[in-house]
Amino acid sequence: MKNLKKVLAVLMAVALIVTVFAACGKKEEGGNKPAEKTGMSADLLPRQEIKTDVKIPAEFKIGLICLHDENSTYDKNFIDSLKAAAKGMGLTDDQVIIVPNIGEDTDCYDAAVDLAKNKGCSVIFADSFGHESFMKQAAKEFPNVQFCHATGTSSKTAGIENFHNAFASIYEGRYLAGIAAGMKLNEMITAGKITAEQAIIGYVGAFTYAEVVSGMTSFYLGARSVCPSATMKVRYTGSWYDQAKEQEAATALIEQDKCVLISQHADSLGAPTACELKNVPNVSYNGSTYSAGENTFIISSAINWAPYFQYIIEQTVKGEKIDTDWTGTIATGSVVLSGINQDVAAEGTADAINKAIEEFKAGTLHVFDTSKFTVEGKNLTEYLADVDGDFKGETNVIHDGYFDESNAKDFRSAPYFDIIIDGVTNLNTNYGD
Repeated sequence: MKNLKKVLAVLMAVALIVTVFAACGKKEEGGNKPAEKTGMSADLLPRQEIKTDVKIPAEFKIGLICLHDENSTYDKNFIDSLKAAAKGMGLTDDQVIIVPNIGEDTDCYDAAVDLAKNKGCSVIFADSFGHESFMKQAAKEFPNVQFCHATGTSSKTAGIENFHNAFASIYEGRYLAGIAAGMKLNEMITAGKITAEQAIIGYVGAFTYAEVVSGMTSFYLGARSVCPSATMKVRYTGSWYDQAKEQEAATALIEQDKCVLISQHADSLGAPTACELKNVPNVSYNGSTYSAGENTFIISSAINWAPYFQYIIEQTVKGEKIDTDWTGTIATGSVVLSGINQDVAAEGTADAINKAIEEFKAGTLHVFDTSKFTVEGKNLTEYLADVDGDFKGETNVIHDGYFDESNAKDFRSAPYFDIIIDGVTNLNTNYGD
């Protein structure tokens, strides 16, 4: 009887949790009755349905090598994108092989060889920067298999015909998400919760790599475009995926550094969890983290890899060349935004973001407009960036008044904006301090 009571108690508790989550509700101030919520809006930049006119042979297979598994928001985004592309193109489960938890070491080479030699894959994709050298090694040994790699830098200089890099203009999505952050800061200032000088954003970064710096800077510039007094403080974890460190960094930004809104370029739910526990607004990355931050999540930006997966599958099946380096854009459906949590976001957020989206489409808005930021008090007129992947700045990427980021045609797809601009403070370039 005692055990039965325990079981019934657990079931009632689970039912209560499910009911509260399904209601998606804030509580009315001063009461316990759940208020009616407006909930999540439709995605502002939705993932488009994948369709193809190309007939995919039954023997075709594609392999995906992931640094982590679906517990990582970063890897989950790739996995979900490939599954969406496969479904839209009519691929069966047997034609899609996902290999998770492959480190940035010889395990990647071994996994790539296995996919090519033993699993019969015609296309193999790896999702992490450190996979690149091992993918190139395998590509040389299997010239009839296409090897594609995200965030890599060397496809143009490697001279390997079947090796390719790809990325997206996610800095535009980050900028749009930053607008949502800036609108929230303005709401807090107007409500008297903070002063203009207290509009401090906290940012949890993985590494001091250009990919992270580009993303955090574009996010900050988006926020500052609507909240000019905003500043940003950054803590790095030294890991792409470490929930404890990410939560610790976000908590420190909130408690020690007086940050009133948090965003991140790190792959776990650590930062969103810290925000929910501290009731601090959060803008996430790689997909909605609403489930971990119902009362604090605002919006998320992400790269949608489905259009690229469709492209490389179709090109391979047709026997046509895959671009050596490729950058997806808003126009290709490669940059997406989740819906807005209307119970947390400031009023007018959707309108402000949609206005900027139209400006991006018209070509009148450039994220890294050099008139909009300074470095040590000066506007940049020239910047020699590392676009060859040799860690040496050799190419001027500023023209027509803006820093031309992730330009695969003229430079490269992977980010090369690595400048700490005025208004942004790195708190620990020694990871974990």
